[in-house]
Amino acid sequence: MSNNYEKNIKEASAKFEKILREQLDRVERINAASEPIDFSKLDKVVIGVCGGDGIGPVITKSARHAIEVLLADEIKAGKVELRTIDGLTIENRAAHNKAIPDDVLAELKACHVILKGPTTTPRAGDPWPNIESANVAMRKELDLFANVRPVKVPDQGIDWTFFRENTEGSYAVGSQGIHVTDDLAVDFCITTTEGTSRIARLAYEYARKNKKDRVSIVTKANVIKTTDGKFLRICEEIGKEYPEIQTDEWYIDIMTAKLVDEKRRRDFKVFILPNLYGDIITDEAAEFQGGVGTAGSANIGKRYAMFEAIHGSAPRMVREGRDIYADPCSMLRAAVLLLSHIGRQEAAAKLEAALDHCMFVERKYTITGRDTGATCERFTEYVIDTMMAQN
Repeated sequence: MSNNYEKNIKEASAKFEKILREQLDRVERINAASEPIDFSKLDKVVIGVCGGDGIGPVITKSARHAIEVLLADEIKAGKVELRTIDGLTIENRAAHNKAIPDDVLAELKACHVILKGPTTTPRAGDPWPNIESANVAMRKELDLFANVRPVKVPDQGIDWTFFRENTEGSYAVGSQGIHVTDDLAVDFCITTTEGTSRIARLAYEYARKNKKDRVSIVTKANVIKTTDGKFLRICEEIGKEYPEIQTDEWYIDIMTAKLVDEKRRRDFKVFILPNLYGDIITDEAAEFQGGVGTAGSANIGKRYAMFEAIHGSAPRMVREGRDIYADPCSMLRAAVLLLSHIGRQEAAAKLEAALDHCMFVERKYTITGRDTGATCERFTEYVIDTMMAQN
C-alpha cells in the first residue's frame, strides 16, 4: 500500500470514530426515552401543519381542510389547535444551510403531532447546498423510529401494512459518508438492538391488535450479514412472543417479485423492513393502489409523530403550472393516520371510508395530474361531500 494513503486512512478513521460515538450516544437516548403520550388525557392537542414546498402546500391544504371539517367542534372548543408552521421550503432551508432551521425545529417540538407536506431534497446538479433531507432530519431529531405505510386495494385482495425502521439502516448517516481518496468513498449502515427491537414490537403489537395473522420480515441478510443479519435475528426473537402470528422471512429482491405475483400477494399482511428496503418497496406497493400520489404514511415516535405523503415535492409540476392538479389522496390518507393516532378514530374511519368510496367504488372524479382530470380542490370537495353524506 502506498504511504500516500496513510494520511487519508487516518482522517477517515477519525470521522468514523466520531460517527460511532454519536450512534452509541443515540442508543443511550433511546433507552432513556419517556413513555408515549396519552392523547385522551390532554386538554388540547396541537397539530402542526407544514406545507413544505413544490406541490406540498396544495395537497397539505386539502388534508387540513378535511381535518377542520371533521374536528370543527373540537377546534371551536379549543380542544384541538391547527398551527401553521412555515419555514420548510427549500429556499429557507438553503438560506440557513440546514435541513431544518433551528427556529422551525423549535416550532415543531412545540406540537404534539405534525401534518407535513413534501419537501425538496437537494441532489447533485441542483442549485442548492448539500443539506440533509428534511424528512430524515425530522425523523432523527424527533426520534420518529417507525414509518408506517398502509396500502389497500380491496378488489385485488391487497391489505398491507409496512413497518419501515426510520432512524437507522443506510439512511442513518447518509450525509456523513467519507471520501477516503478520489478513488474510494464509503457510506455506513447502522443497526442497533434497541432500534430494531422497538420497530419489531410495534409491528407485532399492531398485528395482534388488528387480528393480522402474518408478519413478514424483509432483509438481505444472506449478503448483508452483519447489520441485516442482526435485524432479522432480533425480529425473529420478538416474533416468538406472539405465537398466534405466523412469522416468515424474505429477501428484499424476491419480495419485490412476490408483490406482483397475483397468487401470492394476497397472503401478505404486515411487513417489517430496514430503512432503505422499506422506502423502495412501499413505493412499489403504492403503485397497486394507484401510485405514490395515493399513499400516506405515519412516522411514529414515543413523544412525537409526523404524518406525510410518501412521494416527493414534484417541482416539475409546479414549473409546468400543473400543481393545481396534484393528487391530494396521499395527504388525505396521512390525515386518516393522524386522526387515528390522536384517538379520533370515528373521524378517521369517516375519512377513510369516503376515500375508499371515491377512489375505488364510485370514481366520479379522477386525478391525472393534468387538465384531463379533476383539480386537487375539486377532488377534495368530492371526498368531503361524500364523507358528510355518510352522516
